[in-house]
Parts: sequence; structure tokens; C-alpha cells
Amino acid sequence: MPRTIRTLTASEVETLVDWAVGEGWNPGIGDAAAFRTADPDGFIGAFVGQEMVAGISAVAYGPGFGFIGLYICRPDRRGEGHGKAVWDAGMARLGNRIIGLDGVAEQRANYQRMGFVPVYETVRYSGPAAGLPGGGDIRPATAGDMAGILAYDRQCFPAPREAFLRTWLRQPRIALLCGGSAGIAGYGAARRCREGFKVGPLFADRTDLALALLADLAGRIGNEVLYIDVPASQVQFTAMLQAVGMMPGFATTRMYKGGKPGNAPSTVFGITTLELG
Repeated sequence: MPRTIRTLTASEVETLVDWAVGEGWNPGIGDAAAFRTADPDGFIGAFVGQEMVAGISAVAYGPGFGFIGLYICRPDRRGEGHGKAVWDAGMARLGNRIIGLDGVAEQRANYQRMGFVPVYETVRYSGPAAGLPGGGDIRPATAGDMAGILAYDRQCFPAPREAFLRTWLRQPRIALLCGGSAGIAGYGAARRCREGFKVGPLFADRTDLALALLADLAGRIGNEVLYIDVPASQVQFTAMLQAVGMMPGFATTRMYKGGKPGNAPSTVFGITTLELG
């Protein structure tokens, strides 16, 4: 039976995110709908008959940057070329943009053969976050803060993503910022996942501010387990996480093809999502 490649509907994106649960990726509740606001046409599937057999996200953040994620072939249909077909379709869709992805260790060599260059490692920390140092001018983000958050986010993320953030930072997700008269000095968000809560993004000017934001987020979710994907270069930050009992685990490599974005990774203490960057 011939294979068809096409853009996914909203319900099919939900299915793809459900597949991520089976891969052990622990996506957030409501992630699929939020992901689609970034680029409604950026989710592609391979179909045999009426059945989706593989999928990928190839989200275009404007003309200069895109991100690959949610690259999954249904386990019972692997080895038939469906994964390669959606990969090719996703890469073709993003064209000549700088393209990023977060790759697991066993796929790193494959991505390098496709022209992706490793830039930094990311490690997932998990556990209760009680005992982190607080402080700072931390408060819930409001609609009136959005312009400032968008401007700050642009310093930390490779491209504008207003539509996505307006959804991502909306309740029931928890969104906090730190700052004062000089403006925003960091912000962070947490969302309920299939297991516990994930924090992302967590962006801040300094380590102490990132820790204060994380401590406040942890305090608002009670005794739930927190998950956060942290660039390995944030040594002081990760030392504090381990000091309060958060454990390193799942690791990925941020890789880019077509160039390296000009954002400031020193402000990134927790990436937004492995799926969308």
C-alpha cells in the first residue's frame, strides 16, 4: 500500500504527542495544542492507508530558524522507511533556515552525517526541589508583562515566538518572572506532565536568579517531582540542584545545521522543550 506524507491535523498532533509518552519522553498535559500555536503547519506524518505510521515536528520560527522534534516511527512499522520519509519532508519544509534539534546520544552520529553540528549537552534533572535558595523580586507573570517577556525571551531564544509564548505561559501553566525597576531579569514556567511537572523555559541573567525562580516554582507545585533540561555548561546551577537531591539522568545534545544562532546560551538554565527548542 502506498505511503502518503501530509500535514497533521490537531487530533493527529495529539496522537504524535501520545506516542512520545510511549518513548518515555513524558510530555506535558496540553502540549500538543500549545505546540501547534508555534507553527500550525509544522507537524508532518506518514500514512499507510488511513493509519499514521510516523511523524515529526518541523516548526518554522519565521524565515531564519526552525526546529526538528517529535521524530517518531510507530514501533510496529519501523524498518520500512517511514521515519526517513517524514525526516526528509520535515527538512525540506525548513529549507535553508538554521535548524536545531536535541538529539539523544545514540542518534548523534547519524545527525552529524546529515550536517548537524553539536553545540552543547543538555541533562535532565529530576526530583523534589525543596531547599533551593530563594529571594529576589519573584512574582507571577501577568498579561501586562507580556511585552517585556517577549523582549527578554528574544535574548535567550534564537527567534521570535510570540504566538507560542502567549499560549505557553497561560494558565494552568505556572509562569513567574523576576525583575524590578530595571526590567525583567529572568522568567520561568512549569507545567503538569504525565509524571510530575516540567520546568521550561528557565531563563535568567544570573545563577542566583535562576535558582530563586526554580525555588518559587517548586514551592507552588507542592511535593511533586520536578523535571528540568539544563545545559551542562551551567555547572554552578547543576551543583545546587544535586545538593538538594535532584538527580541527573536523560541527556541530549543540542545540534544545529546551517549555522549557529546568535542567542546568549549563558542565560539558559532550562530549555523550553526538547520538541520545540
